[in-house]
Amino acid sequence: MKQLITMGGGGFSMEPENLLLDRYVLKQSGKDKPKVCFVPTASGDSPDYTKRFYKSMEELNCEPSHLHVYSPPSADLEAYVLDKDIIYVGGGNTRNLIVLWREWGLDRIFKKAWEEGKILTGLSAGMICWFEQGITDSNFGKLSPLSCLGFLPGSASPHYDGEAERRPSYQRMILEGELQNGLAADDGAAFHFIGTELHRVISSRPEAKGYRVQKIGGAIQETVLDTHYLGNGF
Repeated sequence: MKQLITMGGGGFSMEPENLLLDRYVLKQSGKDKPKVCFVPTASGDSPDYTKRFYKSMEELNCEPSHLHVYSPPSADLEAYVLDKDIIYVGGGNTRNLIVLWREWGLDRIFKKAWEEGKILTGLSAGMICWFEQGITDSNFGKLSPLSCLGFLPGSASPHYDGEAERRPSYQRMILEGELQNGLAADDGAAFHFIGTELHRVISSRPEAKGYRVQKIGGAIQETVLDTHYLGNGF
């Protein structure tokens, strides 16, 4: 079964005291102790970010590892990735992430992993990279459209409630045709896809929501999606 869980923000990166989203991701593997590989390409393989990943994973029942493209863990990256149960992609510069993954063949490897039933997940850059398009501040800090990997259809926006310009900019780009219709997630909200179909919207905070954003009849229609707060159990 192909699974992708895309977070607008949250997880250990943004809510180290609230690991509800991370626990949810691990549970979907169906493994007692899943192998989780952190991929912080978008942050330039930040050592601090990687260290925070390991610190948070100590609280969870999993086998953590990481993949740095600047110092690859193996000469056979495909075998290394396919040995994992979950690929967890961190935030940062999405444009750099896509360029480096394509150069190293990781875009192809991650797609193969997904098709073989490994869970792909991530937040921010690690959210939008899987869609056809995303809104990103990777280009000189200015919000702009970006073509992404296309595992999932349409466009996406993270941090929908976390950054003042995200919501209006995303809506404007869809209205003006720079982006396709898509999905937006507040910090703490996530979309769980089975195959390419949206299966469930979840959150680590009661107020965090997911949204469908569409251009209909020359105007933007924003629909709040039914979002399950994980604090109520899952």
